[in-house]
Amino acid sequence: MKSNNNIWLNLDWLTVFLYLTLVFLGWLNIYAAVYNEEHQSMLDMGQKYGKQLIWIIAGIIIAIMVFTVDSKFYAAFAYPIYAVTIILNIAVLFLGKEVNGARGWFEFGNVALQPEELGKFATNLALAKCISQFDFKIQKMRSYLILFSLIALPAILIIMQNDTGSALVFAVFVFVFYREGLNGMVLFWGFAAAALFILALLLNEFQLLLFLLIISIAAYGVLRQSLKEALIGFTSIMGTLGVLWLVDSIFHLGGTPLQLLLITLTISAILVIVYAILRRIPQVWRILLFFIFAIGISMSVNYFYKQILAPHQRDRIDQVLGIKIDKLGRGYNVNQSKIAVGSGGFLGKGFLEGTQTKYNFVPEQSTDFIFCTVGEEWGFLGSTVVVGLFLWLLIRLITLAERQRSQFSRIYGYGVACILFFHIAINISMTIGLAPVIGIPLPFFSYGGSSLWAFTVLLFIFLRFDATRTENLR
Repeated sequence: MKSNNNIWLNLDWLTVFLYLTLVFLGWLNIYAAVYNEEHQSMLDMGQKYGKQLIWIIAGIIIAIMVFTVDSKFYAAFAYPIYAVTIILNIAVLFLGKEVNGARGWFEFGNVALQPEELGKFATNLALAKCISQFDFKIQKMRSYLILFSLIALPAILIIMQNDTGSALVFAVFVFVFYREGLNGMVLFWGFAAAALFILALLLNEFQLLLFLLIISIAAYGVLRQSLKEALIGFTSIMGTLGVLWLVDSIFHLGGTPLQLLLITLTISAILVIVYAILRRIPQVWRILLFFIFAIGISMSVNYFYKQILAPHQRDRIDQVLGIKIDKLGRGYNVNQSKIAVGSGGFLGKGFLEGTQTKYNFVPEQSTDFIFCTVGEEWGFLGSTVVVGLFLWLLIRLITLAERQRSQFSRIYGYGVACILFFHIAINISMTIGLAPVIGIPLPFFSYGGSSLWAFTVLLFIFLRFDATRTENLR
């Protein structure tokens, strides 16, 4: 076991270098985003970049404090830390300050703290503690319930704070579970549900059912390794639909295409079930299960979309999917951001030379849309460098996670990488119009103390684990 005095020698300085580089670049871009010729000093504490500098210095102090705490402390107190963050997220619902429609801030003078940011590393610790228990078997249904409950509790509280976007971050922990032995079918059903959600918004009910039918028949052909059976099944179903349409047309029954398709599917399902029983074909039951699951998800989209999501959230999704085009309304932010990024060209306009930035065409440019400042002033080349630095950090974290000797440390490390990946991918994607605007910060770049400190704590706890990876830590 290595002495605690040697932890600084064992600190992964490459990760620290990447962290400090990203933080510094973020500060420069915040300065550029809110630059004012009347306040040119980068040390002006009355401006956002001055305040961010204070938070950066405080973040470095926090990083040192976090790193010097015995690594066993985080494992021993993982559940209490999780419980404290849950209590804080409950308290903020009653005592918090509302900012941009979300009640999720504690205000202490000129400093505001967002407890939902603390929930990310706390949940990561709790999950690592839970999975690394000696008798924990992730494949059991009881284990699924425990893990998804640990994720769902903070996510629900954040949704109650009217910040649905930040709650989505917790879904990324499923990739950590997959690394630790989660059945790959769980991921499949998750991705299938997401794809069906999007398709249900883009297609009408008839088109969606027809699409699902084709996919199901194709899947049956693959599982049975028989193209002939798949073609016969598809031809039979289409023939039945054609006969029903012909009868409806002759007798003027007034059936809609959707009703005729539903009748066809009902008849076909009964025949398929009988066929499966007689021929003892297990693949049929898998396909039927998928089809029923798909219909259930598709039919529930309308309720979720209209009853759960707020109007502005629906509008943002509509903008991304092209259902609605409103460049001067809900789509204004993204449209202006895309103009800013595109106007940068290959090399950019130069530091402090961004016109979209200088004249405040892009709202929230120092926070959610900070990356458009990078695109406008640094161009494609500078954006590639920034994305490359983020990618380098993620690869480094996965490398560190894989070399851990304790399961607890490895799980936590993968959690860090997944959380950062989600924030980076979604924030940059929404800046260039590839994802809905859900209001999550770009790690180490976006203006704000809470997110910077939370990401710093998240990262340096893992670096502490890595520095003492030769110890027997559960």
